[in-house]
Amino acid sequence: MNETIAYQGVKGAYSEQACKNAYPHMKPQACDTFQEAMWLVEQGDADIAMIPLENSTAGRVEEIYRLIPKMALHVIGEHFEPVVHCLLAIHGTNIEDLKHVASHPQALAQCHNNIIELGLKADVKLDTAGAAKELSASGDKEHSAIASKLAAKIYDLEILKEHFEDIKGNTTRFFVLSQKKYVPSFNLDKSYITSLIFQVRDIPSSLYKALGGFATNGVNLLKLESYMGTSTLEGSQFHIDIDGHIESRALRLALEELAFFAEDVRVLGTYEKHRFRKIAN
Repeated sequence: MNETIAYQGVKGAYSEQACKNAYPHMKPQACDTFQEAMWLVEQGDADIAMIPLENSTAGRVEEIYRLIPKMALHVIGEHFEPVVHCLLAIHGTNIEDLKHVASHPQALAQCHNNIIELGLKADVKLDTAGAAKELSASGDKEHSAIASKLAAKIYDLEILKEHFEDIKGNTTRFFVLSQKKYVPSFNLDKSYITSLIFQVRDIPSSLYKALGGFATNGVNLLKLESYMGTSTLEGSQFHIDIDGHIESRALRLALEELAFFAEDVRVLGTYEKHRFRKIAN
């Protein structure tokens, strides 16, 4: 029986392409929502989930940061997927005849300048491939969609313009989520990331003090995100990606100091850095 990897979207979504590239031996399972994809893994109906966290052009995926504190899953890896947006239309369409373009809000944001240049009205859809599927069924030559080459092939659409994104090198970072906790053995020859969330205590300079332990122990923070993680509005939660393995002495000491000034500290996972980070640097 094939292992299953869940993703949000319909067939042809960028997330499906990421699944195929990162885990070619696994069977992709399409889900209507991010929450459904994560729930399938929590229930054991899928082995892992591929969930987009942020994009180099459009920033973070807000919904994921709202879901992370509520999930019962572990981060076991990351994946970077280069995004090539294509402007798709019904076969035989002239680009000058287009009046509308449909896609996911992230894709529309990543192609904003090109959309404005063509004078198109942006129509928000739940996902990129879903917009392509809807366009294919409509047969309307005044409408177009922004989606992947995979979607163009699946839904028999013409690619009017490849690399429709405003900024070349557009890349999406994904979290790989699992019901089972997996921490790779600490190897000094490899590079790791430890991701965690916490809420600061209600004391003066709490965030400054909470992060101070990382500085004094020489631990590099790769990412810091804040968001309202509670329903009481009494304090912000923070998500941090740390350059290091949870078993390293420096990181253990830093986390001990963090515990004095933060509450609800939860380690999401420790995993190897994706090779894309080396290429990008």
